[in-house]
Amino acid sequence: MRYLLAPAAVVLLVAGLAGVVLGESDDSPGLQLLGGLLVIGAVAIGVRVLRVPR
Repeated sequence: MRYLLAPAAVVLLVAGLAGVVLGESDDSPGLQLLGGLLVIGAVAIGVRVLRVPR
């Protein structure tokens, strides 16, 4: 399961950053919010993957 969460966190992080950037260029606060939530979720998953003992 651990080997699936790390790539998923990276994909979520990239999608969230893209959402924030595209939301900023289009002046869409909803897209920025969703992008920010994706980034926060990706960071949470990354921390969980690193903190759980192997």
